[in-house]
Amino acid sequence: MAGCASVEQNDAVHGPTTSSAELEARAHALDAAHGGTDLRERFELPAAVVYLDGNSLGALPRGVAERVAEVVRVEWGRDLVGSWNDHDWWDAPRRVGDRLAPLLGAAPGQVVVGDSTTVRLFQTLHAAARLRPDRHVLVTDPGSFPTDLYVADAVAQQAGWTVEHATPDEAAATLARLDEEGRPAAAVAFSQVDYRTGRLWDLPGVTAAAHRAGALAVWDLSHSAGALPVGLDEHAVDLAVGCTYKFLNGGPGAPAYGYVASRHVRDVVPVLPGWQGHARPFAMERTYEPVDDVARMRIGTPPMIALLALEAALGAFDGVTIDAVRARSLSLTGFLRDALEASVTGVEVLTPHDPARRGSQVSVRHPQAYGVVRAMAARGVVGDFRAPDVVRLGVAAPYLTHADMLTAARAFAAVLAADEHLDPEHAVRAAVT
Repeated sequence: MAGCASVEQNDAVHGPTTSSAELEARAHALDAAHGGTDLRERFELPAAVVYLDGNSLGALPRGVAERVAEVVRVEWGRDLVGSWNDHDWWDAPRRVGDRLAPLLGAAPGQVVVGDSTTVRLFQTLHAAARLRPDRHVLVTDPGSFPTDLYVADAVAQQAGWTVEHATPDEAAATLARLDEEGRPAAAVAFSQVDYRTGRLWDLPGVTAAAHRAGALAVWDLSHSAGALPVGLDEHAVDLAVGCTYKFLNGGPGAPAYGYVASRHVRDVVPVLPGWQGHARPFAMERTYEPVDDVARMRIGTPPMIALLALEAALGAFDGVTIDAVRARSLSLTGFLRDALEASVTGVEVLTPHDPARRGSQVSVRHPQAYGVVRAMAARGVVGDFRAPDVVRLGVAAPYLTHADMLTAARAFAAVLAADEHLDPEHAVRAAVT
């Protein structure tokens, strides 16, 4: 699957099949059944808004604003440079990485936080090239998020790789063909969830196929971490990256993370050798010697306010397992699909019906998708648009309910029924969308 056009198991929404009263009763029953994972009180949510864009920017967890104010007024404002020691700013990239690690299925000492996803991916793919110096092919999905493709092409040019395009479903066959051609792959690099359709790819299976071929498995977890179990250690993933401002609720521009499996930590060579990854950073030595743990993947000074805001935001997951979040997510996305099928006529659901293949969003194709998204937002249901024709409804399970899913489906239907999506106020795309 390179993109939306070839999504398997797409479903047309034909129109009402279940009464409104039946849907309301079912939503009430499901919310009661999943009451133990209803974490709305842990977030600052606007009144009268159903927020279905947490897969672009997560909601604000309670306590983060106060923590940021403390960092600014006390740690920066009062304690100044002493906060690098007195408040342990120095170790925050690794400390926050260890706090994030359980949500990724990783043991401590393998995750470091800082920089952007783009920088992390660039660094990680170069590390893969150096771990497999005698191999010169990278396999990646042509339907990946554009930044992933740009970085893959750039690293390939710099590392002497060629890029083979294949979907994760095609990975095993592609790897076998490359072996037969005498061009064994150095690595595969995929996103666990397709950012447009919400398709969940087979991380365990693809990783195993890569290892059978002698290649490394590199994953972008931006659309999965915080929404579903990843199991990096369990499935022997080699390297991974991801952002923290989506389902992890770290805030706009929150720093990204990189994962290096413990078996590779002392062998990865940072392509960007910054002073904070040095074995003796304060010795100010002229030559670079990386520290012998995952902190070698640090580069320069991290954005401390954003990093400490993320640390506070991760408290929203305290006491809740990622398996429980996933169970709630599957119930919510499944009910949203059903509510759309019962309420909306003539659109196509791109997100797979099969729970094992579904991330934490429901994507719908409509020829005027941009207008639909804007008109729904005017009704208090905030989703997002992906070119050319995708209405993307992201389901951040901790702070959404089944009643919210029904509200969203009804708003979708009402917009189409009243042709609100054709109103120039909604249908004309702004320069930034």
